This record gives sequence, structure tokens and C-alpha cells, in this order.
Amino acid sequence: MEILKQPPTTKGPADMFAGDVWFDVVHRGEEPSRARANMVRFAPGARTAWHSHGLGQTLYIVEGIALIQSRGGEIIEAHPGDVIYTPPGEAHWHGAAPDRFMTHLALWESPGPDAGPETTWLEHVANDEHAAPRVSTRTRP
Repeated sequence: MEILKQPPTTKGPADMFAGDVWFDVVHRGEEPSRARANMVRFAPGARTAWHSHGLGQTLYIVEGIALIQSRGGEIIEAHPGDVIYTPPGEAHWHGAAPDRFMTHLALWESPGPDAGPETTWLEHVANDEHAAPRVSTRTRP
């Protein structure tokens, strides 16, 4: 067994996030492991830019209310305990509802050193996109 030294909490960079976002690297596997896990904390209204992951991404909502949208899809309002999966290459964003903090555990894999990027970052989510109507995981069939 090994107790790993964790890097300090990092503020999410402005080219990838809007608003105050902080993350802790929980796990960054070294070859042959390619697993990644970050605990990410969003202030009310904060969110990622549109982006996609080479091998997909799973979000586990820990606290607060999350808003998550795939390009062209409806905004999903997710709650603690909800698990949301975004398939490889699907452009999406996620963040906090305008009036709530939100924390999620983000899980993904690196495709490896010669197989393309882990994440492709795109444009920021416009305020009107973020404020659009949403569907709650509590009422969705």
C-alpha cells in the first residue's frame, strides 16, 4: 500500500471554465493505468466550456445541483447520487445551477500518449444557453 501525496487544489483556468471552479486531482494514473479522477467544485453559475473527451466521461454528483448538456440536447438538472455518462467525442458542458454550489467527481481515461487528446476544449457556454429550460433527473422518466 502507498499513501499518495496529492497536488494542491487548483483554480480552473479561464479558457476552460466560466466563473469560480476549483479542482483536486484524486487520481492521475501512470502507464499502464490511464484512469483520471478529479473532484471539482463549482460556485453558483460556474461551468465548463463546451468540450469532449476521447474516451468519454462519467460524472458522479456529490452535492448541489448540476446542469449538464450535450450539444443539441436538453439541459439535464442532476442531483446528488446521480451518475451521468457522456460518450467519447460528444461535445458537452457541465456546471452549477445559477443559485447553488455543486461538486462532482469527474472520471475519465487518457487514450494514451499516441492516441489523441484526453479532452478537446471548445467555445464557452453563453449565458442564455446556461439559463435555458432544463429537465430534472427527479422528474424525467
